Amino acid sequence: MPRISFKKVSVRIRDFKSRRPHRSFRLSRKDKYRKPLNMPGYFIFTGEVLQTIWRNKKLLFGLILVMIVLNLLLVGLMSQEMYTTLSDVVDGLNEETAIGLGQFTRAGQILLQTITTGGLNQAPTESQQIFSVFIFVLSWLVTVWILRSRLAGHKVKLRDALYNAGAPIISTILVVGLILVQLLPALIALILFSAAVATQFLANPFAAIIFALVAGGLLLLSLYWLVGSVVALVVVTVPGMYPMKAVQVAGDLVTSRRLRVIFRILWCLVVVLLFFGITMIPIIILDNLLKNVWQVVSLDIPIVPVTLMVVSSIAVIFVASYIYLFYRHLVSREADKPELPDVSEQVKKVGKGGKHVGAKKRR
Repeated sequence: MPRISFKKVSVRIRDFKSRRPHRSFRLSRKDKYRKPLNMPGYFIFTGEVLQTIWRNKKLLFGLILVMIVLNLLLVGLMSQEMYTTLSDVVDGLNEETAIGLGQFTRAGQILLQTITTGGLNQAPTESQQIFSVFIFVLSWLVTVWILRSRLAGHKVKLRDALYNAGAPIISTILVVGLILVQLLPALIALILFSAAVATQFLANPFAAIIFALVAGGLLLLSLYWLVGSVVALVVVTVPGMYPMKAVQVAGDLVTSRRLRVIFRILWCLVVVLLFFGITMIPIIILDNLLKNVWQVVSLDIPIVPVTLMVVSSIAVIFVASYIYLFYRHLVSREADKPELPDVSEQVKKVGKGGKHVGAKKRR
């Protein structure tokens, strides 16, 4: 049996405490654990992300076309029949959505049902699910590689990004698998909520309070874990970085400012939802108008599925760009620079077993 080196374990524990000075259930001094975020405001940072995407629009829009082609070839177009059925169901439930604001309500309900059911596909096969994850991971890696190279001042082509960005794909998939595991408490909370609604368990006020505390604790646990893992999706793209080491480095980056990082990530989700609403609701209303005027056009041309695929691809690019630029602000101490330096070399030392940047010297 391998011998356990207690000296190495104690060194790891001291190193962990030096990197994360805050202790649970203990009163800590703010000057010991508080870290500045060095971030512009929500709207200013969102504008910075959009400007960065626009400056690299040729490469990123080319990546969007590649994503659309791969989705059409490997996953397939979303079902137009499923969308028609969903529209008929919504129309049956809301008979007063003929004109005016009712059209927006109808389109919003259809869009909400589409997002919550995971698109318009009817029971995607296992191969389609695998290909969907592969396309998402590939698009994430290519986006981060393009932005890292362009912000470093290099001239790159989309071909170079597609050929070179896939090196850490296995490590990224492992981090994605860890994220799915961390979502289990939230999934358990949703299952408990469905069971409580079906059995009318929430009718009792005391039982409802107990359930809210348990479900809220499970959701907060998943959210607490996910903050570091989302940042780890960028850290793992550093050459020579291992998955668990990336999770460790990302945890060190968000520690002592986790709540502010959560607000930034939630803001990103809000922007994505607004983008879906602004783009998809008019398309759904237009499709309904075409259905009323030309029945053949609505049945033969999958307007909504095609638009939803394009919008989803753009959303993936935006989220990857947002998280990457947010990561650059996390590791930078000079937030007023137009192009913040990447600390890939510093993070790479941690990936090779070196001492962490924030670790204290030991005597």
